[in-house]
Amino acid sequence: MTSTSPEQAPPAVGQTEPSRAKRLRKNPEERRGEIIEAAVRLIGERGYNGVSVQDVADAVGISKQGVLRHVGSKDGMMSMLYREVYNASATPDDFLRSGLPGSTPDDLRYPAYLRFLVRHNATRRMMVQLFTMLEAESFNPGHPLYDEFRNRRDGIWLTHSQYPWRIPPQIGGWKHMRPTVRKAMEVMDGIQIRWLRDPPIDLVEEWAEFEPLLFPSPIWDDYR
Repeated sequence: MTSTSPEQAPPAVGQTEPSRAKRLRKNPEERRGEIIEAAVRLIGERGYNGVSVQDVADAVGISKQGVLRHVGSKDGMMSMLYREVYNASATPDDFLRSGLPGSTPDDLRYPAYLRFLVRHNATRRMMVQLFTMLEAESFNPGHPLYDEFRNRRDGIWLTHSQYPWRIPPQIGGWKHMRPTVRKAMEVMDGIQIRWLRDPPIDLVEEWAEFEPLLFPSPIWDDYR
């Protein structure tokens, strides 16, 4: 009969073996937040094609199936990041609630809203990097966000057209603002790329230099 060494002794009644200890369970919102944070970082660094669901799972410390329970699929994860995270903040509604100059319904100023948006983007570098990476990759028709980015300008126009912006009478009303809105988005995207490539530049200050070109004096002086 062989004796059992202390190291091999079974755990006492009521005790759990370390290898079988239960993992700390987190609530769904907390876990979802961790998945989003990991996915934003990884895709911002490697792009959509360079990241797998398993990579995100490894970064969070859960199984691949654990990630899929929250996002459904890799394509679902991309859509969630773009629609529910990137596009869901700094909206015109957020601006209306901000209390900033030019944010009241009877004096809603489009240049003021764009400044609000730029200031917000300046605080979320990784999200802007994610957006820029996805936009570049979406030129491929097989990309899950191909249609989303292809129709992005139209979507922005339709969304912003729902608000009562105060426009100089010389412009002729909001319906004539579409070229300016398009140019503003193009300038913003370009400035953000330069900001990502050359971090020492100040995103807000850079936008301030372009704003007078988009909304020139004296027409816009009382509508900024």
